[in-house]
Amino acid sequence: MTGAAAPRPAGRWRLLVLLAAVVALGVLVVASVALGSSGVGFADAAWAIGARILGSDVTPDGERVQAVVWGLRLPRVVLAVLGGAALSVAGVVMQGMLRNPMVSPFTLGISSAAAFGASVVILFGGAASAGGRTDPLVVAGALIASAGCAALLLGLSWIRRAAAVTLILVGMALNYLFSAVTAALQYVATDQQLAQIVRWTFGSVNEADWTQVAVVGCVAAVAFPLVMARAGALDAVAFAGDDAARGLGVDVTGLRIVGSITAVALAAVVVSFTGVIAFVGLVGPHIARLIIGAGHRYLVPFAAVSGALLLLAADTVGRTVFAPVVIPVGIVVSFLGAPLFLNLVLARKRSFL
Repeated sequence: MTGAAAPRPAGRWRLLVLLAAVVALGVLVVASVALGSSGVGFADAAWAIGARILGSDVTPDGERVQAVVWGLRLPRVVLAVLGGAALSVAGVVMQGMLRNPMVSPFTLGISSAAAFGASVVILFGGAASAGGRTDPLVVAGALIASAGCAALLLGLSWIRRAAAVTLILVGMALNYLFSAVTAALQYVATDQQLAQIVRWTFGSVNEADWTQVAVVGCVAAVAFPLVMARAGALDAVAFAGDDAARGLGVDVTGLRIVGSITAVALAAVVVSFTGVIAFVGLVGPHIARLIIGAGHRYLVPFAAVSGALLLLAADTVGRTVFAPVVIPVGIVVSFLGAPLFLNLVLARKRSFL
């Protein structure tokens, strides 16, 4: 499916490449926290973090800096890192199980389903719903719809024994269907509801808070070790196919159940908070695969780092280039992801076979 076309770094070198990527992510995190249009620079951000950790007294002006750093910048930075990592790992798992490099939470319709669920709540939730990404009803609607879409795909796979290509085509059809229904809801929405729906479907971490960070972090803390524990089984299915993997002693059915639930949970939770974000779950795994190889033992952590780098870089660009105007991360990541993915495909075609 995604066999390597060129020699890959082995052993120690892979660890060094992964370490370098982690260091690059750390540098970007520091830069992202220090950048902004509120007049709070690196020194102020470092002081705010240190003062909060040490419990130091702060002046009124210091309280403003604390609010900017801890209330606005840090939650969105951490959510971008966790969200990018989660979407990318979900993409790796889906691509490995279905043996197809074009699979991602977006192409299978999960993101579009989340947008549909959020739109329904915004349109019919009435006074009970505020319409934002921090609104529990909107988050619940997005989560239920995305989980329902995934359950439909998994049910089709289980009942009809559908081939991977069939599932991908069904996912693409559901993607178009949910997008069309969401557009129809926008057509009948009021101006205020329309603005809320459109803003949600753009994809953004603007309204990130520590509750969202905690939820995504908890899901990732459970899901990532599960994926790593099944890295060898994923290798067997991805490289040799179901029959050969069974011959090697892999419980393919159990792997698909656990892997599917894990990938769907990662993707659904992230998009229910951030809205529709395309390309991260598709481009992140490909970047990792081309740099570090296709073995899931190294591919999974490197994909997590590459997805985090991609989403955080897109968010940092979106909120600084045209400051004080903030461009939603979903738009920026599409601008970055589309040409990057085309370049990957055209430059290394054999790696996508």
